[in-house]
Amino acid sequence: MQGGVSSSGAAAFLCKKANEMKNFDREFATAPMWPLMGKMALPCVAAQLVNLLYSIVDRIYIGHIPDVGADALAGVGVCSTVIILVSAFAQFVGGGGAPIASIALGQGDRDRAGRILSQGMTLLILFTVLTMLPIYLFLRPILFAVGASPATLPYAESYLSVYLVGTFFVMVNTGLAAFLNIQGRPALSMAAVSVGAGVNIVLDPILMFGAGMGVVGAAAASVISQGISAGIILHSLFSPKAALRISAGRMKPERKIIQGMLALGVSPFVMTSTESLIGLVMNSGLRSFGDIYVSALTIMQSAMQMVSIPLQGFGQGASPVLSYNYGHGDRGRVRQGARVVMTVMASYNFALFLFMILNPGLIARIFTSDPALIAVVRRVMPVFLLGMTIFGLQRACQNTFVALNQAKVSVFIALLRKVFLLVPLALILPHFFGVMGIYGAEAVADGTAAVICTLLFVRRFPRILAGMDSAAENEMDGAAENEKEKAER
Repeated sequence: MQGGVSSSGAAAFLCKKANEMKNFDREFATAPMWPLMGKMALPCVAAQLVNLLYSIVDRIYIGHIPDVGADALAGVGVCSTVIILVSAFAQFVGGGGAPIASIALGQGDRDRAGRILSQGMTLLILFTVLTMLPIYLFLRPILFAVGASPATLPYAESYLSVYLVGTFFVMVNTGLAAFLNIQGRPALSMAAVSVGAGVNIVLDPILMFGAGMGVVGAAAASVISQGISAGIILHSLFSPKAALRISAGRMKPERKIIQGMLALGVSPFVMTSTESLIGLVMNSGLRSFGDIYVSALTIMQSAMQMVSIPLQGFGQGASPVLSYNYGHGDRGRVRQGARVVMTVMASYNFALFLFMILNPGLIARIFTSDPALIAVVRRVMPVFLLGMTIFGLQRACQNTFVALNQAKVSVFIALLRKVFLLVPLALILPHFFGVMGIYGAEAVADGTAAVICTLLFVRRFPRILAGMDSAAENEMDGAAENEKEKAER
């Protein structure tokens, strides 16, 4: 600060900002980092584990349908490619809007954070319409394109046509739960998911076997449970008691706010939506070797979810803390938070995938009793998951970049693994290694992307911290100058 500017102006500015803080603001700004992130992350992890549970339970029940379990499992696995693409659009709101709103809270701008939330709701309604209609109109061609065969199409078509009824519920659960987290209310988010999951787990066997509805019953149970979870979230965010609430008067789109959400949300959108591209490429390639390999892929992707979904929950809990302190200009706490994220994600990811590589038969038997399918999984899973052992590094770096509003580098990282590496490898390697080339493409892409992303993070993160110092200095200088001008007047 220059000598002509009184330090009392900056002090008054900081005091004013402190007085504007709510309780969760103070906690984000001052609480010890490890306990704080644990407190924020554990409910989110628990919610995602429960969410994972009823997704896995669906597939366990489907895989054990007498006589047709393997084909039904392959059909539902094909549907996952479409379902992932639909839910990816909600990431523009949850993955793009929530971090920006949290940064705004760190800057003391609660009004802007509220407008971001309300306009996020508008986007979710729009995305629901834009995704449901085309899929219903071209359902069969889409399912064939993403890997369905004549044997698996009836199951895929029956499941997806019902599941899509709940598209808006999926959008709300994926897009708005993060706005509970940035208010310091992860336990409420966990409760919403847990109640819905409990309903789903109870309804699955009743509708599938008791009512004889098969895969249609599984889809109907999912729609009902998602609707209950969405109702809890919406009730909380429309409530006048919410620190940030959805307001009809703020739902009219504002160009700058929408552009900001879309710009940062591109990265998590690409991360999620390109799973559909991978599903299309890999399912189509595996189909030429037999439907049993598509079923094996469904089992292994379900196993991957056992790791990635809890890590996603940890990221949902940790990101608001990083984003808030980034907006607040606290370089030391951002560094501490990033260290926690890296340690937890890398170590958990490594331990879980190593266990699966060493016990592929155990994982396969969770989902199927078909001896031939178990044998295929035992043979291919160690190759398929090998690169994932170090992929926790990329998860941590990607999560931190998004939390710190680094849109461009986040998009590059999102595209790197799947579009630049995995898709070409999945198309090329089968010509040399047959079906194992498709599974091996995953391992090569995962390992390579993790190394490149980590090196990029090591290079860029210090620059981000240095930029924070400059931004914070400019903000304080500007506040002090304003105070001086007021005093002179």
